[in-house]
Amino acid sequence: MKERHRKRVQLNLQFAKFPFIKRLQEFDYTAQPGIDRRLIEELATLRFLSEGRNTVFLGPPGVGKTMLAIALTTMVAEAGHRVYFTTAVDLATKLSKSIERNQLHRQLNMLMQPKVLLIDEVGYLQLDRTQASLLFQVICNRYERNQPIILTSNKAFGEWATVFAEDAVMASAALDRLLHRSTVVNIRGDSYRLREKRKSGSESAAPQK
Repeated sequence: MKERHRKRVQLNLQFAKFPFIKRLQEFDYTAQPGIDRRLIEELATLRFLSEGRNTVFLGPPGVGKTMLAIALTTMVAEAGHRVYFTTAVDLATKLSKSIERNQLHRQLNMLMQPKVLLIDEVGYLQLDRTQASLLFQVICNRYERNQPIILTSNKAFGEWATVFAEDAVMASAALDRLLHRSTVVNIRGDSYRLREKRKSGSESAAPQK
């Protein structure tokens, strides 16, 4: 039984297409003291799976959104569920190309199969109207089936019209579905890279002994 589960987890992680693997215990809460650790620990119970509850990580670049999202999704995979990672741009591009091949319905159905769909970097690059509409379809379809999305974005919700090709109505409809059942984690700390740069700068400026 253990061997079967191990193989299943291995297949789940291969299917996920993570750019890297992280664990929640690796996250440095001291670097981002504004995060409610109890909120992350509640998400780690995986109750959100049965509730069909989405998780949204918001904040500027470099504050650990993707790391937390991948760590949480990895837990789902290790619990025996199929998961899938994609960036918003890659997702929209793949769906756009599937229209040209007359395979959009098939691609949309494939995105319904994972227990959790992780959509990273929503808002980092602008989508055209077709791409925005396709992202909206994915959000709607998973909402209707109570299938959770874990999402990261550098855009505050008030700026989401820019995510959906300046279509405020589509943005509002997407947020309505995304946030109806959701946990939102706002991260307002400094970028890890910026903090490391400051640290190395202060060390190089220190007098030599």
